[in-house]
Amino acid sequence: LQVMESGGGLVQPGGSLTLSCAAPGVTLDRYAVGWFRQAPGKGREGVSCIGASDDRSDYADSVKGRFTISRDNAKNTVYLQMSSLKPEDTAIYSCALEKGAIVPTLDPGLYDHWGQGTQVTVSS
Repeated sequence: LQVMESGGGLVQPGGSLTLSCAAPGVTLDRYAVGWFRQAPGKGREGVSCIGASDDRSDYADSVKGRFTISRDNAKNTVYLQMSSLKPEDTAIYSCALEKGAIVPTLDPGLYDHWGQGTQVTVSS
């Protein structure tokens, strides 16, 4: 099972960016999907997650009101829309899958399949 992220890049503070998570050959709505980030010198942080089928979601306090997670089942893709970006949002963002989890979690230890990550840099 291959997990792929895309959409990272360089953005100015206050700007927006949308990340995508896909897994070819996998029916993604059967999985909970989590977005995690890791900044240089820091540990992995759970950012947002969405449950399998039910689409319940959760967010880290640091991104509530700024980030939105969503699914497009027709495109078999999960998105992370990021707005009002801050320099402290700079990190490598990875998505991960947990099969069948209706209630999602920001605990990375519960996810089974991980992508390589995409770099997000917020800088003027």
